[in-house]
Amino acid sequence: NFASGASGFDDGTSLLYNAITLNQQLKSYKEYKSKVTNMVGRDRANDIFSRATYLLSTGSSDFLQSYYINPILNRIFTPDRYSDRLMNFYSTFVQNLYNLGARRIGVTTLPPLGCLPSAITMFGGAGNNTCVERLNRDAVSFNTKLNNTSMYLTNKLPGLKLVVLDIYNPLMSMVVNPVANGTFFESRRACCGTGTLETSFLCNARSVGTCSNATSYVFWDGFHPSEAANRIIAANLLVQGISLIS
Repeated sequence: NFASGASGFDDGTSLLYNAITLNQQLKSYKEYKSKVTNMVGRDRANDIFSRATYLLSTGSSDFLQSYYINPILNRIFTPDRYSDRLMNFYSTFVQNLYNLGARRIGVTTLPPLGCLPSAITMFGGAGNNTCVERLNRDAVSFNTKLNNTSMYLTNKLPGLKLVVLDIYNPLMSMVVNPVANGTFFESRRACCGTGTLETSFLCNARSVGTCSNATSYVFWDGFHPSEAANRIIAANLLVQGISLIS
């Protein structure tokens, strides 16, 4: 596992939050592959890494924790152009990972950004308790580009299985109709603390206001789904990604 919380496709996002950049993660992977090669030999190592399944899940931080709150990025890029910038980073990363032997890669879409409790709090306006539609439109546009770019890479790189894993629609379904999607009754407010913004170390059993039954909430904190919601999302991803393990 080479992932780092709060990192993004854009290394600038990672540096803002002292996270490990995607390029550094790739470098660590390369170093690990070298160690395995020294242990088992080149042919065996190539077989191991080509049959392994890789999961790339990032992008939300690029928008919520960087682009939307950075006036410089806002001035330089429209949301559409910023998505194009991220697609360039994504394409380069996949090709570099492919060149290091990866052949089975799953990449998750963006979630409905405008429905995350923190996004509603920060960008929805005072008293608003509904999804921020402009953020969701940006996510849908990004996801379309992600699908198109992934299709291009699949056609370009021989032997590559690159599957886009949709988390937008399963999560949106739970947000719009929580009762019909399990035992949820709350999809606007998170379980942790005030349920509007807290995340990371601010969320724990001692956080004032934290709910007593997180399984009833779609969101655990301001940014992340609860374990119960993640179970539903994971079940969807297993079906979508079956070609990666077949």
